[in-house]
Amino acid sequence: MTTQTLSTSTPSSVGALGPYVPYGIHVPLITPFNAAGEVAADALEALAHEVLDAGAAGIVALGTTGEPAALDEAERDLVTDVCARVCRERGAALTVGAGASGTRAAEESLGRLKRWPEVRAALVTVPAFVRPSAAGVLAHFERLARVSPVPLVVYHVPYRTGQPLDAALLREVGALPGVAGVKYAVGSLDGEAVALLGDLPDGFAVLAGDDAFLSPLLALGAAGGVLASAHLATDRFTELAAAWRAGEADRARPLGHALARLSATLFAEPNPAVVKGVLYEQGRIPTPDVRLPLLPASTESVTASLRELARLP
Repeated sequence: MTTQTLSTSTPSSVGALGPYVPYGIHVPLITPFNAAGEVAADALEALAHEVLDAGAAGIVALGTTGEPAALDEAERDLVTDVCARVCRERGAALTVGAGASGTRAAEESLGRLKRWPEVRAALVTVPAFVRPSAAGVLAHFERLARVSPVPLVVYHVPYRTGQPLDAALLREVGALPGVAGVKYAVGSLDGEAVALLGDLPDGFAVLAGDDAFLSPLLALGAAGGVLASAHLATDRFTELAAAWRAGEADRARPLGHALARLSATLFAEPNPAVVKGVLYEQGRIPTPDVRLPLLPASTESVTASLRELARLP
C-alpha cells in the first residue's frame, strides 16, 4: 500500500504542522453525553487518548458519528477544543467535519477552523439535497480548496447526500490543489472504486468509509480508513492496515473478515447508537445516550456486537 502525500504547491495544501498525509486508521469520535445530557468532555478526551494509544493515526471530530447536527455551536466548539488539545499533546492528525450544502456556507464553516492550528484536514461532504451537476460539484470543491485553511478530505457518501460521483469526477476533484483524499463510503465495493484506485491522481488518497469494506479496499490500494467501528478493537484495525501494507494477505484476510462481521453488528442500527451502547457496557463513557432523532441501541444489537468483539482472532 503506497502512502500518498499531498502536493505542497499551494498554501492550502500545507497545514501548520507540514504536509498532510492521509493514511492509516482514523477514528471519527462519538460525542459522549453525561446523565444531564451534556457533552462529557472528560470521557471524550479519554476516548481520544485510548484510540491513539492503540495505534490510530488520527481522530476525526464532528464527523457523522459525532452527531454534529444534534450539537449546538458551543458544544461543537467544545468537542473541537478537546480533540485539538489531545492531538497537540500526542502529535496526532486531527480532521474536523466541516462544510455545508451551500458553497458560501461551507466556506464559512471551513474558515472557522483557523481557530485551531492543530487541525490537519477538513472532512467535507458532497453537497446534500442540491444534487448539482458534475461541473457544479467540481466548481464547489475547487472554490473550497482555494479558500480552506487546511486540506480537504472529500466525504463521498451518496446514500446520505443523494449525489453519486463516478471515478472520473473523483479524479478531477482529487487533482485539485488542496484536496488530500476521499472518504469513500458508497455502501458497497463497486466498479467505480476499482477504477479510481487503479488510477489515482498524485497526492490523492482513498480512505475506506464503509467499515465492512475496509479490508477489500485496503487490498486494492486504499491508504487507510475513517471507521466508527475502530472505537473498538482499534489495535486490530491498525493491524489489518499494516498487514495489507506489508503484503501479508494470509494474515489480513481472516482478520478482515472478522472485523467486517463486527462492523456489521455495530451498524445494525443507525450509527453511532450501537457503538455508544458497547462503549457504555465497557465502562468507557458515562451513558449510552444519543440525541433525537436517533434512539439508543437495543440490548440485542449491543449484545451481538460484544459477542463478535469477543470472537476476534
